[in-house]
Amino acid sequence: MTNTEVFPILHGGLTAAKKSEPAPNSDLALAMAAGKGDMEAFEKLYERHNRRVYSLCLRMTQNAAEAEDLAQEAFIQLFRKIGSFRGDSAFTTWLHRLVVNQCLMHFRKRSVKLEKTTEEGETPVQIVRGTENPNAMPVMDRIALDNAVKQLPPGYRTVFVLHDVEGHEHEEIARMLGVAVGTSKSQLHKARMKLRQILKARTDVNRN
Repeated sequence: MTNTEVFPILHGGLTAAKKSEPAPNSDLALAMAAGKGDMEAFEKLYERHNRRVYSLCLRMTQNAAEAEDLAQEAFIQLFRKIGSFRGDSAFTTWLHRLVVNQCLMHFRKRSVKLEKTTEEGETPVQIVRGTENPNAMPVMDRIALDNAVKQLPPGYRTVFVLHDVEGHEHEEIARMLGVAVGTSKSQLHKARMKLRQILKARTDVNRN
C-alpha cells in the first residue's frame, strides 16, 4: 500500500498546497512580491505590461500624449493598489479593469475641468522644483515622489496637495482650512523643503 493510499487527505492537501503556489516570475508571483514592497518585482511587472497599458489608453483616448500620461497614472494606481490583488482573476484582467477605470475617471475630471475653466479660467499648477513636469518623469521616480508626499506631516501634505497638485490659490486654501494665508504659504514652503530632503535621502541611498 502506498503512502498516497494510507494518507489520502494529507497527500491531497499537499498537492493542493503545491498547486496554490504561483509559478516563479509569473504575474501572480510578481504581484504578490510587489504587494509586500518588492520594487524590483514591480519594475518587472511594469516592463512586462507597460506597452499593453499604453495601447489600451490610446484606444480609449485616441490621443498619444493623453495615453502616455494616463498609462503613467495607471501604474501609479497599480502601485498603490497592488497589495489588494489576490489572484481571483488573471492579473491582466485585473490590470485591464484598473486601467479602464483610470481612463473613465480622467474623462470625468476633464469634463469638470473644462466646465470650471469656462466659468473661472484655468489655474496654473505648480510642482516641487525638479518635478515641474511629473508626467514626463519615469514611473518609478513618480512613485518615489508619491511615497515622499505620504511621509509629509498631515498639515504640510494637505497644503502641498491642494496647492501644487490641485492648483488652488493660497486664499482658497486658507478659506478651506480656516487658517491665515500666511500659514498656508509657510506650510507649503516647509512641505517643499521636506520633500527635497526626503527625495535627496532616497537618491543618496540608491547611490550607495
